[in-house]
Amino acid sequence: MGKNNKKNDDNFFNKNPLLLFIIFAIVIILVFRSIAPSAESSINTFVSGKPAVMSLTYSDIKKLAKEKQLTYVAIGKTYIKAKMKDGTIVTVPKVPNDPTLIKTLDENDIPYGALPEPNNWLSDLIFGWIIPIFIFFAIWMFLASRMQKGMGGVFGVGSAKGLIKSEKPNVTFDDVAGNDEAKEEVKEIVDFLKNPDRYISLGAKIPKGVLLVGPPGTGKTLLAKAVAGEADVPFFAVNGSSFIEMFVGVGAARVRDLFNQAKKEAPSIIFIDEIDAIGKSRAAAGQFGGNDEREQTLNQLLAEMDGFDSNEPVIVLAATNRPEILDPALLRPGRFDRQVLVDKPDFKGRVEILKVHVKKIKAGKDVDLEEIARMTAGLAGADLANIVNEAALLAGRKGKKEVNQEEFVEAVERQIAGLEKRSRRLNEEDKKTVAYHESGHAVIAEVTPKARKVKKVSIVPRGLAALGYTLNLPQEDKYLMKKSELIAEVDTLLGGRAAEEIFIGEISTGASNDLERATDIIKSMVMIYGMSDVAGLMVLEKQTSRFLGGGFGQAKEYSEKMQEEIDNFVKEMLAQRYHHVKNLLKKYAEVIEQMVKELYEKEVIEGSRVRELIAEFDKKEDENENENTQNRDNS
Repeated sequence: MGKNNKKNDDNFFNKNPLLLFIIFAIVIILVFRSIAPSAESSINTFVSGKPAVMSLTYSDIKKLAKEKQLTYVAIGKTYIKAKMKDGTIVTVPKVPNDPTLIKTLDENDIPYGALPEPNNWLSDLIFGWIIPIFIFFAIWMFLASRMQKGMGGVFGVGSAKGLIKSEKPNVTFDDVAGNDEAKEEVKEIVDFLKNPDRYISLGAKIPKGVLLVGPPGTGKTLLAKAVAGEADVPFFAVNGSSFIEMFVGVGAARVRDLFNQAKKEAPSIIFIDEIDAIGKSRAAAGQFGGNDEREQTLNQLLAEMDGFDSNEPVIVLAATNRPEILDPALLRPGRFDRQVLVDKPDFKGRVEILKVHVKKIKAGKDVDLEEIARMTAGLAGADLANIVNEAALLAGRKGKKEVNQEEFVEAVERQIAGLEKRSRRLNEEDKKTVAYHESGHAVIAEVTPKARKVKKVSIVPRGLAALGYTLNLPQEDKYLMKKSELIAEVDTLLGGRAAEEIFIGEISTGASNDLERATDIIKSMVMIYGMSDVAGLMVLEKQTSRFLGGGFGQAKEYSEKMQEEIDNFVKEMLAQRYHHVKNLLKKYAEVIEQMVKELYEKEVIEGSRVRELIAEFDKKEDENENENTQNRDNS
């Protein structure tokens, strides 16, 4: 307990250094004030008694002397101290150059003496010079120590010592799941760090740098730590933004110091996270110029990666989710020779990741990780870790002793749609609108080929703005989208607004996000994927143009006429798909009404129930059609 308290105190003062300094200064001042002699303490040294009072005047002292009420008088330059018979000390200001006081004391046989003046020069020295100088010295030392921690000392501004320290992670490849290909790519690095002579004797050159590329949350940092953990070598981890400071040249100096430290402890690994912070293409600044500090840092990094021998057992690992903006000089052979894709996991990978994280909690026997993996298509490893933790928190709130499947399902829904807001009560009119809207989405998704099937329909508000939601999940992992699948996605998005118009007779603002996404899909089909006759095979917009010098002032690479044709195509396509969706909903009006009724009662409908209602309707329609056909044949 004592150690924990001490650690907490240290953390408190580390977070509040100014408060620590103020307390220290006050304590020093109080100590010196208690040591320094004051005028009052010097006087009381010679005349002791009851607490002094200043209710009398100089003339009263002379009067008391004549009445022989005083037992002793101490005379100073500015004050007179008199002790009365009852022991009271009287202190009054002295009238200068008054010879009658001594005469009066002599006539009445009252003893008197000189009152020593306090030693003021010592007090002035301490409080006028020593303490102020000490305070300024303490401030200077405090600032110097802070600069030393963050910037390598007052005279070593660019040093990385104190900023970057080596460690030996205890993470291994067993802790990295869901990306076997990436692990295989980096295993030879581990072998080289463990047995460098085996490769050097053959004349082989291990890659100097390995760039880990992938979306956020896919485990790039974890994989880098696992490489160091498996090789059991020092691991220097730093974020790319740590090199950039307000002082020009600091970043370059820190890069030099980082590589010097790594060479001293070789074999070792340098890991630069978010390397795009310093490795951005130098051509990206365009006509507006660049950041000199960032360019100097990048140039120094390029020089350092060329500077150490390829057989030197120092490996540079870096991570980014934006490889397209990196400078080409950084990616050439001899620097970052190899790029390892750390992508979002597939179904098998998600199951493996869930198994790793589920080991840390008390999971119930009913937990089906494969079902959870199917529900989480497209999510990264960090998302899955968060889902497992959220499920454990939900079970804890309910007072359970283990985490069951229902908590995992709720955690997935929270991750995808947001936190459930049951306190947000909808009035009857809004509830009706949301019920028809979500039912429209669900029915279109189920009756449209190539569309993602429905997992759940809910009219319980979730997240920041969602008043209801339809959870659609793919049947399998998809890496490519066909034109028919994109159109099916557009139809599903338009189903909500179409249902409002058909069954309520008036549209609401609830479809704003649906329309935005549907418009983006069709625009991408025309401008990026070449899926229309408007632009043919021309690519009118590059997905990475906004990173590579695009944005402000960027000129379009196509004519105004082409823009007009694109706008007309998008408008006509949306109108065509909307008309198709409305016809489908009119056909399945009976299913929509039944869904709305059940949503009013239960607020949530599972996807299996939606498919059951549609199957019953289709069966009834087939029976009616067969009966009508039979009647026509008989007639």
